[in-house]
Amino acid sequence: MSEVGFSGTKAAGVVGISYRQLDYWARTDLIRPSLTDAAGSGSRRTYSYRDLLELRVIKSLLDAGIKLESVRKAFTYLRGQADTDIATATLVISGNDVLLCDGEMLIDIVRRGGQGVLNVLAIGSVKTDLDASLLQLNDPDGSQFVAAQAV
Repeated sequence: MSEVGFSGTKAAGVVGISYRQLDYWARTDLIRPSLTDAAGSGSRRTYSYRDLLELRVIKSLLDAGIKLESVRKAFTYLRGQADTDIATATLVISGNDVLLCDGEMLIDIVRRGGQGVLNVLAIGSVKTDLDASLLQLNDPDGSQFVAAQAV
């Protein structure tokens, strides 16, 4: 079974960001579409379900007040960890610090000092919200997207 793909316009709508923001993130390598990348003028990007999940996490971090530079560092770290499944990860946000909860340890992803209020972003809840958004859409053949098939 082939993976469900989402156009840039549909991906931006599902995630709750503008297409311009999505385009900027792709051009600056924050997140590239994993199914089909742009290959010149007029080409179209195609995003996977996992890409949408990462986009939603990025948006959640930015909405929590984390600077884009810190989000970039956090995702560079997460992508470098082969054993980290982003759908089950828990991020702890303290000011501009982003920490990964790994079992009973907190790993400082951004590596900054300072104090602040802790916010916890359980990515599983972000996944649930994304799945609910996708269920509201119809794919091109008219059947509803089933999140369990895309994971």
